[in-house]
Amino acid sequence: MKDQHDNPNDEQSFLDAMEGVSRHKHDKADIVPAANKEKLNTLYRRQAATLEEEKVIDGLSDEAVELVESSEELLFANPGVQLRVLKRLKQGHIPWEQGLDLHGYSVEQARDQLSRFILDARRNKCRCIIVIHGKAHSSGSEQALLKSYVNEWLKRLTGVLAFCSAQAKDGGAGALYVLLKREK
Repeated sequence: MKDQHDNPNDEQSFLDAMEGVSRHKHDKADIVPAANKEKLNTLYRRQAATLEEEKVIDGLSDEAVELVESSEELLFANPGVQLRVLKRLKQGHIPWEQGLDLHGYSVEQARDQLSRFILDARRNKCRCIIVIHGKAHSSGSEQALLKSYVNEWLKRLTGVLAFCSAQAKDGGAGALYVLLKREK
């Protein structure tokens, strides 16, 4: 049986088809006309900025989380946070500079608001903020959804060093004091 590639006419046909074609001097093709390059670069930068913002928000999932009780006290600290600082935070001795009230938000809206709020607070060089997530007044089936999500999200957000339930005067188990990392 004869192989298809052994036909001398195919080779001649290929050589005929390649007549007048010259070899590239480099192996990278410039397929964008010069007039469109700046437009393409601007579009790319715009898309990259959009993706960067979404990445921050989408780093916080709205998938199911472990539910916490509405009256449960929350306490979290990243490694390296001194016990004395955590104690001062819990006692309300570190004054909060900005606040966010998440009452009335859906889980998705709350995620976006919290992410942007933390980012803005860090840009404004805030050391401590308060986040009011509210308490679900349990009537059997109602769970503290927003509180549970905020508990998980704050653990994942860049720049959050620690958080704990607020003092009664600031909302008690329905709010959190959040300690932010200092910018240099």
